[in-house]
Amino acid sequence: MNTLQKLPVRYFLHSLVLGIVFISAFSSCISNKSIVYFQGDSLRYTAQEITQKYTPVIQPNDILSIVVGSLNAEANEIFNTPNSFTTATTNYSTTGGGARVQPLGYLVDADGSIEMPMVGKVKIGGLRTIDAADTIRTRLSSYLKEPSVIVRNLNFKVSVLGEVARPSIYVIPDEKITLPEVLSLAGDLTIYGKRENVMIIREENGKREYARIDLTSRDVLSSPYYYLHKNDIIYVEPIKTKINATDRNVQLVPIITSIVAAIGTLGILIINITK
Repeated sequence: MNTLQKLPVRYFLHSLVLGIVFISAFSSCISNKSIVYFQGDSLRYTAQEITQKYTPVIQPNDILSIVVGSLNAEANEIFNTPNSFTTATTNYSTTGGGARVQPLGYLVDADGSIEMPMVGKVKIGGLRTIDAADTIRTRLSSYLKEPSVIVRNLNFKVSVLGEVARPSIYVIPDEKITLPEVLSLAGDLTIYGKRENVMIIREENGKREYARIDLTSRDVLSSPYYYLHKNDIIYVEPIKTKINATDRNVQLVPIITSIVAAIGTLGILIINITK
């Protein structure tokens, strides 16, 4: 009689555990194909011509670091003062988060010009930083002997949101970065990130563009969005499994289903035993 009394309890616990494991595994199964990047030809070696290139140019509201050098160190300081660090802080970071001191820099105005001490306005909008340096060097030659000029963009940044390890705003010192590179800075996508539908939001030439990128395909390497532009926003959407997992009501469904199934099994066992 004791054995018969213990039998339903043992079967109840067994059914409950199996039910939870089975339903949880079924509901959270993620295909390997949906998380592998750059899928394509399985040959050991393939080559692809690089067709997409991006050369950033100076635009209004850019903040530039302009470092001037010459044989006269005292005169150089006049032009280098705007590069000095201020007490203002910003959350823009190359490591994703945290405040840092921000140089004042030279602000490019609406018509693409900067205001430099003694020189006055210098129009450099639409130029690459290397060409802007040549333009400024020419203007400085009237004030300095054998001047040298280095121009860098201080606010070339991209934003990464959604299902990545470290969502943040990332400042790019060399003004050139690819989509895989910035996702690497952000710690890669989480297992819940939808790799075949990454959104890139871009504002250029008075319009806002929305593009969807499939990281699981090698076609991303030839996409016009492979090289990111200044102020691009990358959003990684969560897969349905993550959305369901964060919904407490849905989260309870597997447990409730398992309990109901276990109770049903227990009832059948009791009926069979008591016959």
